[in-house]
Amino acid sequence: MAIDDRVNILLVDDQPARLLTYESILSELGQNLVMAHSGREALDKLMRDEFAVVLLDVSMPDMDGFETAELIHAHPRFEKTPIIFVTGIHVSELDRLRGYKAGAVDYVAIPVVPEILRSKVAVLVELYCKRHELRQLNRILGDANKKLSQANLTLQAEKTRELQALNATLQRANAELERANHSLQREVAERTRAEQALQEADRNKDEFLAMLAHELRNPLAPILNALQLMRMKPSPSQSQWAQEVIQRQLASLTRLVDDLLDVSRITRGKITLARQPLSVATLITRAVETVEPLIKVREHQLVLRIPPEVLQVDGDPTRLTQALGNVLGNAAKYTDCGGRIELICARQGTEVEIRVRDNGIGIPAELLPRIFDLFTQFDRRSDDSVGGLGIGLALVRRLVEMHGGSVTASSNGDGAGSDFVIRLPLLAEGALCDEDQRGHQVFSAPNGAIALETAARQMPEVALLDIGMPLIDGYEVARRIRAQAWGKGVTLVAITGWGQESDRVRSQEAGFNTHLVKPLDLDKLTALLAQLPEQATA
Repeated sequence: MAIDDRVNILLVDDQPARLLTYESILSELGQNLVMAHSGREALDKLMRDEFAVVLLDVSMPDMDGFETAELIHAHPRFEKTPIIFVTGIHVSELDRLRGYKAGAVDYVAIPVVPEILRSKVAVLVELYCKRHELRQLNRILGDANKKLSQANLTLQAEKTRELQALNATLQRANAELERANHSLQREVAERTRAEQALQEADRNKDEFLAMLAHELRNPLAPILNALQLMRMKPSPSQSQWAQEVIQRQLASLTRLVDDLLDVSRITRGKITLARQPLSVATLITRAVETVEPLIKVREHQLVLRIPPEVLQVDGDPTRLTQALGNVLGNAAKYTDCGGRIELICARQGTEVEIRVRDNGIGIPAELLPRIFDLFTQFDRRSDDSVGGLGIGLALVRRLVEMHGGSVTASSNGDGAGSDFVIRLPLLAEGALCDEDQRGHQVFSAPNGAIALETAARQMPEVALLDIGMPLIDGYEVARRIRAQAWGKGVTLVAITGWGQESDRVRSQEAGFNTHLVKPLDLDKLTALLAQLPEQATA
């Protein structure tokens, strides 16, 4: 037997003489004999090598053969390793039962009969070798099966590829034929659509020109009447009325021309947005200002719901004000006098949602899909003030989309009011305040209530307060800031159009450090801010 083919046999006994006896008896088997003098040493050698059989003395100090056998077979690697117990004392049936439960396959009594021991070990070694050969054969057979399976898969894949290639060729041929047929059909359909588009364009052009002529005549008629009245030497009140009519109608004409120009510029890509960090509250305030005269004339109730948190967008203030103003203006025009208009602003994830809701005439279901298209109009009513070219909402959509936002409209139909929602992406949390070219962080608020909340949250070093703020005026805001522990060191600057000594005294009594008169002098403000570090170190 070659050295590499020998198996390991573990001989365990605490008496060296017996180990030499075992070695002498078993050396004829030509296997690798490994000796251990205790149970612990035997366990250590088992952890290092694989053994075909273990010859184990029952009576050993510290750890006897039974304990050693139980520990050997408790390990998953050695649970099938055969153990022959060697004992020099009488073994009872209970001891034998314990030994078999511990994993013994046989017993050998001392004195050992060499032929019996050798034959028992030889049989177990032969069984080990057969099992080893069987495992080898199983591995070889498994590898062969894998290769056969892989070959079958390869053959199937090749056949599948060939079939797929054939199918693909047939499909391409069919597709080419189908494309040729469709191409002919498309040409016919395209020619038909082109003819219809030309007819539609002619109709739209005629309708638009007629509409434009009507809208231009609408303000011209009252202007002519006002001029005729002024030639008749009217009373002062009549003259003032005539001037107001002319001014109002000229403003209407100007808006009409501006809208036409804006549509043309956007269509040709000529509008460039002047983006900057813009407070949503400021945007709403400006848009409300543009439609406030119309809302007052029609005696509407305007309800604003603006969150106290500072929300900012990256946008062009003029264009976004124009877009939101157009939506508010539509709500005012298409709501009967004395109606209700709500503007609700709220954060929705990374966007701000501005909702304009009215209880006006509503939008017909068939018109909703086209409400943001150019020249789409509501049916005219007897009130000509509700007229228009139908370009306002088209401007809204295009301006909002240029800012990365969206606008939608909904209505339950005639007489059920309308609901317009503008969504714009918010600036990131770290950009919720403006920064000027001198590096100051600037927070803004549209009214006194929001100013107080913003100041409490940001604790600024300087607060510029307009005396005439809505909801809570600048005097009261200053008093409330001074009442807070953090507010005692804030530099408060009053901004007002009144500059008499009595006004300055009143500002000082309210807690202001400085009183500046509008228009604000930038040099004075710069000098004031430059003094802050000196005051802080004084």
